[in-house]
Order: sequence, then C-alpha cells, then structure tokens
Amino acid sequence: MSATLVSPPKVITPSSPKLTARQYRRRVGRGVLLVVMILVAAVMLYPFVVMLVTSFKTESQYLIGHGSSLQSWKDLNQTLPVGQELLNSTIICSASIFIVLVVGGAAGFAFAKLQFRGSNVVFLTVVSAMMVPLQAILMPEFVNMAKLGLTTSYFGAVIVYAALGTPFSIFLFTTYFRRIPDELIEAGIVDGLGYTGVLTRLILPLALPAIATVTVLQFIQIWDDLLVGLLFLQNPSQRPITVGLAALAAGRTTSIPELLAGSLVSALPAMLVYLGFQRFLIQGLTMGIDR
Repeated sequence: MSATLVSPPKVITPSSPKLTARQYRRRVGRGVLLVVMILVAAVMLYPFVVMLVTSFKTESQYLIGHGSSLQSWKDLNQTLPVGQELLNSTIICSASIFIVLVVGGAAGFAFAKLQFRGSNVVFLTVVSAMMVPLQAILMPEFVNMAKLGLTTSYFGAVIVYAALGTPFSIFLFTTYFRRIPDELIEAGIVDGLGYTGVLTRLILPLALPAIATVTVLQFIQIWDDLLVGLLFLQNPSQRPITVGLAALAAGRTTSIPELLAGSLVSALPAMLVYLGFQRFLIQGLTMGIDR
C-alpha cells in the first residue's frame, strides 16, 4: 500500500482592510494637529527653558555664553526677601479668592434658583462689569483707597482684587447652578435645611468644578498682577513677589540671571496650581457646551 501525503490546510490570513477616504483624511488631520501642538508647546516652553538655564549662570557667564553657577540664586536671596514676598502674595491671593468664592457662590445661587423681580437686570448689570478694563478704574480706586488709608495694608489690595474677580465668579456660578435640578433644592427645603443649608450642604459639594475653575483663574490673575500690588501696597514689607521683581528690574545695575531666577520663582506657583487643577478647570469651563 502506498501512503498518500496529506497537505496541511492553508491558513487564509485576512488582508488588511483598505482605508476609506474619510479615515485617511482623519488620520492626516490628527497628524497635522499633533505636529502643530508640538510646535506650539515648544514655543511656549522655550522661554521657561531659557529662564532655567540662564538662572544658573553668573553675569559674566551669561555674557560669554557658557558656564554654570548658583551665585545668581544666592544673590537673589540677599537682594530680595523672597520668602516674605512669596508669603505676602499667598496671603493676598488666599484672602481675595475666599471673598470671591463666598460672594460669587451666594449670588450665583440667588440668581440661578431664587426668583425675584428684576433679577435678570441685576444679573446683566453685574456681569457687564467684566467688560470694564482695569486701567479705567484703577486711579479712581486708588484715590478712594488712599482717602480711607487702605494703601498701606493687605486689606486695600484684597478688596480691589475681590471686586475685580467677583463678576466673573457670579457669572460662572450662576451658569453652573442652573444645571442643578430644582427638585434637589425643594427636597432640601422640605427637610428643613433652609436656603443656607441647601447651598452649603447640597449645592456647593456638587459645584467643585466651578469652585476649582474660579480658584485657578483668580489665583493666576492675582498672583501675576503688578499694577494693583504696586499702587495699593505702599508698605515695602507687604509687597508681593511681582512688585519685588519690578523693583529689582528698575535698579541701576540689573543682573539678568538674578532677575530670571526671581521670575522663575514667581512663575512656578501659578504653573503648579494650574497643572494640579487642570482637570477640574477644563470641566468647569466646558460645563455648558453640551447642553
């Protein structure tokens, strides 16, 4: 008997499906978008890289273009009270943001859920204050604060920052609270919480994205501001870090590496706050797009 060889079955590998024109355009679009984002990121990060590299040089090393040293950081601590100025900026930011959150949250709840005559007119009037530029009201505010003797303490700057940030806070909280069902508020009232209890125990825990958004945006704006701190904080021991760097830059002999070291110290807290609350910030800013 002769044995017959049986050939193994052929394995048919499915051919890769061809891309449709729509899928091809989508992939090309994503690739172009990725390249553009990388270029934008490089442009945005380049100044910080220059600041970081230059801060680790002396003035002579900066002029000749090579070398590294910690002397600029040592000189910065001797020239400016960096720790005290950072503490001053933190106090001013914390107090201002606290007032903005309290006033904005209460007013936003009232405009969103409490119906009263003329509420829309009052809301539009308050929100329209966001369109008034700071430079237009800065000098009148300074005259008023100077007459009250509030240009030599934290209180004057805190009040000005709170007044500037409250309209946006009211607008954002009102927009967010309008999405919360009225049945939740009615249930809280029936349970005897009252409007204050409903706001503090039911509404605010649901408004963490809005709270984080207001906190981050106000922190960045107040921390990086120079004009208000320069005018409303006449006491040198209470000036924020931005005013200290401005005074350093206005000196007769300014060390570029020392100035960039101070600028890096000033910019770092705002960057860390933004990166830490980025997820809540994006959620808070896009909360009304899908509805």
